[in-house]
Amino acid sequence: MIQQTFDYNSTRSKLLLSEYGRNVQNMVKYIVELPTKEERNRYAAVVIDLMGFLNPHLRDVADFKHKLWDHLHIISNFKIDVDSPYPLPDPEKIHLKPEPLKYPHQRIKYKHYGKTIELMISKAKSIEEPDRRNHMVQAIANFMKMAYVQWNKDSVADETILAHLYELSGGELKLDENINLAKVEYRAVPQVKENRGTGGRTNNGQNRGSGGGGARTNNTQNRNNQNNRGRSNNGGSSSSRKY
Repeated sequence: MIQQTFDYNSTRSKLLLSEYGRNVQNMVKYIVELPTKEERNRYAAVVIDLMGFLNPHLRDVADFKHKLWDHLHIISNFKIDVDSPYPLPDPEKIHLKPEPLKYPHQRIKYKHYGKTIELMISKAKSIEEPDRRNHMVQAIANFMKMAYVQWNKDSVADETILAHLYELSGGELKLDENINLAKVEYRAVPQVKENRGTGGRTNNGQNRGSGGGGARTNNTQNRNNQNNRGRSNNGGSSSSRKY
């Protein structure tokens, strides 16, 4: 009895570049084992064209042919010996992992204002010109009021915004108590409801019109058929009387 063996992906070699598929990797493996360099160059050029056909989006990349040749060397695990028109890629640079980015671990006092407000306040504290500083502080207060209304979805007193500004700046930025900040209102996005009744009435009207017209047409055809049968019968009886 012949024992049948199945070929699973788990038993195959790892796909080095999965976007090209298993068949391209098998072709490259076949090219690596060819005896002469002339044959390897000829088959490699065909595989490069096939790789470009399988990934047409690479044509929009600058110098996409260079990228395809680099992928060919990667698929062969840098074992293919062909005359490449481009320099060979460095295996160490390809497998080089970037350094992890440091995530800023900073506590935001009022999260509804965000980190940007704190940066703007620190920038305003460094301004020495009084007029320019007052204009920037007032702009920051208006922005804080807008952010507060978007978060709370309700009105807010100007005194609350001025108190938060004074607290976040460490007591260095302060506006007059009688100043009026920009008026901000929260407007909810209206929800559009589908009008289901109109479509139903239109369809019913169309059905009534088409149904009535069809019934009248059928009745007319039935009358014509009956008249034709009557004429045929009368004609047949008169001819029988003559004979």
